[in-house]
Amino acid sequence: MSDEHTPFHVLAFAGSLRRHSYNRRLLDAAAAAAPAGIRLTVYDTIAQVPLFDEDLEAETHGGPDGVKQLRAAIVAADGVLISTPEYNQSLPGVLKNTLDWLSRKDAEYGEVLSGKPAAIMGATPGRWGTRVAQSQLRHALAAMGALTMTAPQLYVAEVAKASDAETGAFDAATQKRLGTFLEGFQAWMQVLNAGPRNR
Repeated sequence: MSDEHTPFHVLAFAGSLRRHSYNRRLLDAAAAAAPAGIRLTVYDTIAQVPLFDEDLEAETHGGPDGVKQLRAAIVAADGVLISTPEYNQSLPGVLKNTLDWLSRKDAEYGEVLSGKPAAIMGATPGRWGTRVAQSQLRHALAAMGALTMTAPQLYVAEVAKASDAETGAFDAATQKRLGTFLEGFQAWMQVLNAGPRNR
């Protein structure tokens, strides 16, 4: 039975491989802004997830180490937070590829995102705030059985104006929106009764 005083463990990753991408920086801001009920861990190694290949899947008995490590991290978390950029009005290929691996039924863990609480956000230099990419990501997660939060939603448009170029810090308005978003995700996990596991 869950301890109501134990924070939810949320695994967060960006749909970009660039080390200091806006979406990776948004995750750092999320970790700093997380309410007391959330312990957020940023996962930085989706670069170790190769292109999906059923032959490789068979040869490695479910996927290479990068895939297995990510699956294990998701299983150990109470929820997942994904921050996605938008490329050419679409979901980034590296993120879609990662989801394709995670959608596969693993012999040890099963389908790791099925029934898992999830939240989506995104930042972009453009004016539309990753709306198309988030919509596509939401659709893919639904197909995988993830329980994605519907509201609040967080779209950070014209992100260069909302963050400091030198420090990477986001402005007060964005930090406030981020705090509200994370409080909503905490409430979403509570509604789903996805309490932290006794570990």
